[in-house]
Amino acid sequence: MGRGRSARIRPWLGGVLLVTVAAAGLGLYWFQPWKLWQDETVDEALPATAGASRAPAQGPSSGKPAAPSSSGPVTLASGDLISHEHATSGTVELLRLPDGSHVVRLADLDTSNGPDLRVLLTDAPVEEGRAGWHVFDDGKHIGLGKLKGNKGSQNYTVPAHVDPARYRSVSIWCDRFDVSFGAAELARA
Repeated sequence: MGRGRSARIRPWLGGVLLVTVAAAGLGLYWFQPWKLWQDETVDEALPATAGASRAPAQGPSSGKPAAPSSSGPVTLASGDLISHEHATSGTVELLRLPDGSHVVRLADLDTSNGPDLRVLLTDAPVEEGRAGWHVFDDGKHIGLGKLKGNKGSQNYTVPAHVDPARYRSVSIWCDRFDVSFGAAELARA
């Protein structure tokens, strides 16, 4: 009688083991806990623009060269990153380049690594504490791309059709869990 009972338990035990292994594999894929111990440093210089090396254009009616545009980027807005879900520090600048394009620059960024981190330009106010963790995808927001590295200084191009004046904050956003790792309110210069 003991032998029959043992034969019925083995298939059940094998099924439980299979489900446990599958759940552990899915959990590892979803949470990617190893990223908490892996830092990725990316240090980029400000982007060069195609128009920077061109000769000045002629003035509208005088035939004289037009006044040259600024030789470097102009800061339109900036702010300091505050921590949300993970400890985050650094500064954010919204820059207009000499060719008229816009870039969001993260400078001296230091945050945790995580799964599916993105940089969002948003119209949401930055709130400290848990109240600010989930607000950045509620209103208008533009994804500027995947976070290139959790440490360093990086540039993110604002699409040409976007009016950056309509946005007031930048968030390091974990798309997988819909939570902000950190954010900065953009104070106009």
